[in-house]
Amino acid sequence: MGTHTPKLDEKGRLVLPAKFRDGLSDGLVITQGQESCLTVWPEQTFMTEANRVQSQPMTNKDSRDYRRVLFGGAEQTVPDKQGRIGIPLFLRASAGLEKDVVVVGVGDRVEIWSPQRWEQYQTGAQQKFTDLDEQPAEA
Repeated sequence: MGTHTPKLDEKGRLVLPAKFRDGLSDGLVITQGQESCLTVWPEQTFMTEANRVQSQPMTNKDSRDYRRVLFGGAEQTVPDKQGRIGIPLFLRASAGLEKDVVVVGVGDRVEIWSPQRWEQYQTGAQQKFTDLDEQPAEA
């Protein structure tokens, strides 16, 4: 959980916020996420998602599309002793990452956003969250 605003270094490395390091220290997978962010999965969690995705039929176009995005952009790595992970250029470009980034804990994974995309997403998501309160309770 939580939101952090670290910076990428000149080599495209991110120092993971300390609270996320233990859960990612044994290995992780970085891939393209939804809404133009990057998703950082603990390796075992990624493998669970990979198995779920691979159980879907290849005859389903949405399933094929999701596999291509999930696996095609995936990068497996281990944080170094300083808790840094390298983010490949193609992934940084896909998420619009430059120097400043937003790192968000989302339950079983971490998301990395450009500050501009995070702000845009938050604006729309906050309105949807507010609107949930306006819906009548089901009987």
